[in-house]
Amino acid sequence: MIVNLPFSALRAFEAVVRHSGFSTAAAELGVSQSAVSQHVRTLEEWLGRDLLVRGARQSRPTREGEQLALAISEGLGRISDVCTQLRDKTRNDRTIVISCLPGFAFNWLFPRLLHFDLAHPDLSISIATDTGLSPFSGADADVGIRYGVGDFAGYQVDLLMSERLFPVCAPSLLPDLKGVEDLARHTLLVDENLHHGAASPTWDFWARQCGVILPAPMRTRRLGQSNMVVQAAIEGLGVALGREPLVIDMLSDGRLVRPFPEMTQSPLSYWLVRPQETKDSPKVGEFLRWIQSEVNAQPDVPPPATIGN
Repeated sequence: MIVNLPFSALRAFEAVVRHSGFSTAAAELGVSQSAVSQHVRTLEEWLGRDLLVRGARQSRPTREGEQLALAISEGLGRISDVCTQLRDKTRNDRTIVISCLPGFAFNWLFPRLLHFDLAHPDLSISIATDTGLSPFSGADADVGIRYGVGDFAGYQVDLLMSERLFPVCAPSLLPDLKGVEDLARHTLLVDENLHHGAASPTWDFWARQCGVILPAPMRTRRLGQSNMVVQAAIEGLGVALGREPLVIDMLSDGRLVRPFPEMTQSPLSYWLVRPQETKDSPKVGEFLRWIQSEVNAQPDVPPPATIGN
């Protein structure tokens, strides 16, 4: 007999244990932190026992919680493997599945996909967005576009592009931004979904590398995805730290401008990650050649704007 299990709660609990906290688990599942907390509380009430020892910065499982989390991981992992095998048997051989971060997909990849469709009418690209917090799985995608330092053991890894960092804002804010000290009167837009420790391309990193001092205290607005940060900047809600590939199109068409000349190289890059067995795949080869040509055709970063330009 199979018990009528609360699968959503089980999945949320396993993610909390794996990430040792609610915030990162919520980001992976694409729901709010309060929703994850409610799922876990519901599961504890259903079982009649505590499963987590909650801390201010980290949560860890009780002995029973650790046992349950391991069973969930093994069970759902096996289900995922079987489903992937079934999907692979019916997947059109002319479909290329690409896994990438939502911000990169929205700001860089989507606007260029029409070029691929026109050049390759016999091929179809399917996009699977991924937060990048879990390891890339070749079972779920033909190619992964990942952000980091390129340490993806066991896979074929090629550099797609690096990025430069520089502040960007809507043209309407330009008259009030003559120097970095003027940021004191504006809101800094912050991507809170950067999980690369000291290597994260943050405002503080940009300031250190460029030898400038950010005003203190700073008013900030934190957003959960890079495409939300870019859109908030376009709407004039603050000044964002532009990551080159994510803002280059907006700089080119004037939706965003560079208020300052300071620019530095990001510590992170974008990588093409794929299983070793796709090395001789014709369709994957077509995609790799196309996306590299798009990178090569990308315009250079415009110079800083001045009032009246």
